[in-house]
Amino acid sequence: MSERPQNDDPDPNDAFDELVEAETDRDPDLAVIEAGSRTLRAQAGPPQGDGIPARPADPEVDRALRAVEEELAGRWGETKLDPSVQRIAALLDILGEPQRAYPSIHITGTNGKTSTARMIESLLSAFDLRTGRYTSPHVQSITERISLDGGPISAEQFIETYRDIAPYVEMVDAQQEYRLSFFEVLTAMAYAAFADSPVDVAVVEVGMGGTWDATNVIDGDVAVVTPISLDHTDRLGETPEQIAGEKSGIIKKDATVVLAQQPVDAASVMLKRAVEVDATVAREGMEFGVLSREVAVGGQMLTLRGLGGEYPEIFLPLYGAHQAHNAAVALAAVEAFFGVGSEHARTLDIDTLRSAFAAVTSPGRMEVVRRSPTVVLDAAHNPAGARAAAEAVTEAFGFSRLVGVVGASGDKDVRGFLEAFEPIFAEVVVTRNSSHRAMDPDELAAVAVEVFGAERVQVEPRLDDALEAAITLAEEEGEFSGAGVLVTGSVITVGEARLLMGRG
Repeated sequence: MSERPQNDDPDPNDAFDELVEAETDRDPDLAVIEAGSRTLRAQAGPPQGDGIPARPADPEVDRALRAVEEELAGRWGETKLDPSVQRIAALLDILGEPQRAYPSIHITGTNGKTSTARMIESLLSAFDLRTGRYTSPHVQSITERISLDGGPISAEQFIETYRDIAPYVEMVDAQQEYRLSFFEVLTAMAYAAFADSPVDVAVVEVGMGGTWDATNVIDGDVAVVTPISLDHTDRLGETPEQIAGEKSGIIKKDATVVLAQQPVDAASVMLKRAVEVDATVAREGMEFGVLSREVAVGGQMLTLRGLGGEYPEIFLPLYGAHQAHNAAVALAAVEAFFGVGSEHARTLDIDTLRSAFAAVTSPGRMEVVRRSPTVVLDAAHNPAGARAAAEAVTEAFGFSRLVGVVGASGDKDVRGFLEAFEPIFAEVVVTRNSSHRAMDPDELAAVAVEVFGAERVQVEPRLDDALEAAITLAEEEGEFSGAGVLVTGSVITVGEARLLMGRG
């Protein structure tokens, strides 16, 4: 059996790099994180009920979970070779095709996928459906990725699911030219766990792209496409049109396609694909959308137009116009799943919807983890995400002075990302997270100096020191000045910052 070919390109779908390095003791940087967190945790408030599980309290379970994590870590990321669903299809065939045991809602796009998935999950659960949700990457714990009934799978069930399919994984490994990747194995685990539960509906986020993504062995009854912009251009294409071509692969015959607002060329590709497979299309701004939104304490108040009518006075406890649009997309997806539309003109129960939206959480997305000064975490990692985050933090918080903490991956458009924040950051502290994909702080600083000027850039190679430095800069304004800190640049950076701030 062949090993996977080496590839010097960064691997944006190497999920284990985005999780294990920040949560196991194999990485020496974790000792720094743990030590630095003692001071920062003392300053932060109590943990919130956000569905982010801590390490298992039982030492035996924790050791078993770490063993599974290490076995998964030994597998290559799928983008190390030409993408294919051949291996995952072979594994699921041996497992009895568990992904056929339930209907599904499949989500692709560039930004907003996880938040939209969480909203869809909350809505479906509110209507008494058993849900399974598969999202990536996670913020802190590997078990976040597989959710049952609105909560992360338990460590014990995660371990059991892995052990159940491990012999079959080995069989497929022996039959294929390349071993199954981390993401392929975890996808199979999710589909198997959903079938075993069993769930009434699965909400599945692609890992990257669409056509050749490991998740694309399902035939989603509803295909959701969140806004498409430039990201992973080395893998998906250099234009929105090319990227849309890859992502349109999740649109299956006779499905309903829920399209968020898209660039014209990307929308054209999606519509063409829908025509080819006889899919029904619902477009934001045409069949559904946001009618109004007002900033409210702890979030925003919305009036949404769905496929079946208007839904007023929806409180969403998330910040930013982009989350309002994600809410509209989620609502349309759930309506489509329930068959609500032009042929069945009815609305969903408004009180149920209000309760479901009010219960939504999306950790690491405009998440407040401290007050006085306020520290906000946002996992934006590309220019489009940065622009949305900049608009959201300006609208929701109105800081008199905002200090940025940025730790980015080296394979991203770092200049475009920083330029989006330049108008709102008084200073920026550049740092790095524990991933080998992290951009060197000095290299990041060189780009930041070109964007901000040397007097506005500070370098702190350790994340705990960067957080301390940013908080100190904000505190210089005085306790009641309204200064704040925004930590951003990567899901990994945000996850490690959550741990440092006592949210893990």
